[in-house]
Amino acid sequence: MVYFGVFLALSFLTRIVLLVKASSDVTWTLSLVAAFGWGALYDLGAAGWAALPMLLLLTLLPGGWFKHAWERWLAHATGFVVIYLLLFNTVAEWVFWDEFGVRFNFIAVDYLVYTTEVIGNIRESYDLPLIFGGLALATLVTYWLCWRTGWPRRWIDAAAHEPFKLRLATSGIWLAGILVLGLTLSENHLPAFRNNFNRELAKNGLWSLFAAFWNNALDYDKFYTTLSGDGAFQIVRQELAHDRSVTLGAEVQDTLHAVRNAGPELRPNVIQITVESLSADFLSIFNRASNLTPNLAEIAGRSLVFENFYATGTRTDRGMEALTLSLPPTPGRSMIKRPRNENMFTLGSVFRTKGYDTAFIYGGFGYFDNMNYFFGQNGYRVIDRTGAPKEDITFANVWGVCDEDLFRWTMREADAGAATGRPFHYFVMTTSNHRPYTFPEGRIDLPSKVSGRAGAVKYTDYAIGKFLRAAADRPWFKHTVFVIVADHCASSAGKTELPVQNYHIPLIIYSPGGHIAPGHIKTLTSQMDYAPTLLGLLNWTYPSRFFGRDVRQTDPQEARILLGTYQKLGLLRGDDFIVLNPVRRETQYRYNHTNFGLAEQPLDHDFLAKAVGYYQAANHLYEHNRYRALGAEEAARAPQP
Repeated sequence: MVYFGVFLALSFLTRIVLLVKASSDVTWTLSLVAAFGWGALYDLGAAGWAALPMLLLLTLLPGGWFKHAWERWLAHATGFVVIYLLLFNTVAEWVFWDEFGVRFNFIAVDYLVYTTEVIGNIRESYDLPLIFGGLALATLVTYWLCWRTGWPRRWIDAAAHEPFKLRLATSGIWLAGILVLGLTLSENHLPAFRNNFNRELAKNGLWSLFAAFWNNALDYDKFYTTLSGDGAFQIVRQELAHDRSVTLGAEVQDTLHAVRNAGPELRPNVIQITVESLSADFLSIFNRASNLTPNLAEIAGRSLVFENFYATGTRTDRGMEALTLSLPPTPGRSMIKRPRNENMFTLGSVFRTKGYDTAFIYGGFGYFDNMNYFFGQNGYRVIDRTGAPKEDITFANVWGVCDEDLFRWTMREADAGAATGRPFHYFVMTTSNHRPYTFPEGRIDLPSKVSGRAGAVKYTDYAIGKFLRAAADRPWFKHTVFVIVADHCASSAGKTELPVQNYHIPLIIYSPGGHIAPGHIKTLTSQMDYAPTLLGLLNWTYPSRFFGRDVRQTDPQEARILLGTYQKLGLLRGDDFIVLNPVRRETQYRYNHTNFGLAEQPLDHDFLAKAVGYYQAANHLYEHNRYRALGAEEAARAPQP
């Protein structure tokens, strides 16, 4: 009982600390009382599951095991380790909340896979000797207090002297209770808190971690509302239809269509700089109070700027998925990390049909998030930190080389590509704007690491400016289109279950040679619209499976964005916003574009069908291996420019 008391006390303390951290974001109503009440229930369930290994150990050990001194010392060491791990989990939750504004979720599960990067990130971001030493001291104090209660002596004596049958019966009762709670309790039982911070406080971190691990792969057809027959594809086809698009073939359950554009096709090089965690608010063109991006501000003045461009997800792999595949964020893992993601229909596959060289250039180790495999199996050359000579790296942290090094690699590839006479398309992925936020000193007026995210953003801006100024001296410069876009926002935490405003990111297309005219596009645009919009700006005619569309051919009244997490899936069109949740639960809102508030509305079934259509069709194509690069017969049916 004392163990459960310690667990519940630490869980309560964690919830109090997180409440203090989110004090300006939570809603101070009776819902907070409900959050703590539900939290106690999840804490109890998590305590039961966490105690299971120790419970089984004490039950199955032979009688008399703890009668010798060394065995008792082993028991005390075990108790010490258990409490240390509980305290460590408490601190880990505080750190995770600081970074993401939520309890443990699928991100934590993903991070457990990449221990090198995660441990390195923690080591470079925090004073670990101080943290571990403090945890050890706190564990000693906690264990001493437990000792004063007599708990350690009692459970050791019980293990040493109680008959096996009695221990088995006692454990069986506890085990039955744990299993009943585990099988019946899920996050779907939580009430619909109006404030998502209040809802997150109701959770237990360990419980959420186990739930995220269990549900890391979600079957859309099993957990979400579906349309019968060909309904989903009929809706998507209607959404993609415009005067420059024509359906190819008679297969209904496909999105294959031909996109036609007037005028001569343009064949410039395209260097796409995908910036880590670059929220729109960091740029002065969107937030006048920000002074972190003077170079991007200057570039934007000579570029085509998309003022209402939104990410589809909250992770790098989600951004890559939308930017390369033009797909909505289906539940569970992104396509980048799923099996059977080879030879897919990508932006790169379209470039290759036009004779382009395509490459993925990344400053880190591309095995992370399966990036190297995905790009390598979809026709991109892969250039990453793996095997990079020492002279190519002037500064690096756990996530990768500094952005200056990355852009120097890019410059070298561009020089070599231009020498061949073949146009090129490079997908460049930065890393400097990521915790621990370290970069070479002396580049900007903010210090490395201690300036946090602000310093990292300003350094990335500096590196981009330096790269473009150097590129201006190259013969290929005016025949190159430079795209600056974010993979996702810096933080997706918000008061609502899908805080739309936090998904706002920049898209800037800079064409020094005049291939694409500068200006501003105000139409609501999703990351999955990037590929068809870029190709439309180049006047390309091509066969497509993309779910996105050229935003310039979209009626602003019909413009929409799709966004989500690994469970929640959203569609925003105008003021109408709908969120799909597992267990076939949907909620529709009226979205206020000024104060970002959500007012719940009656469900519009036609609007629901549009949201379902996108997500169900995308999932169907993946599950049936149909979102593929074009075969010879399909390509033959495509119109020529």
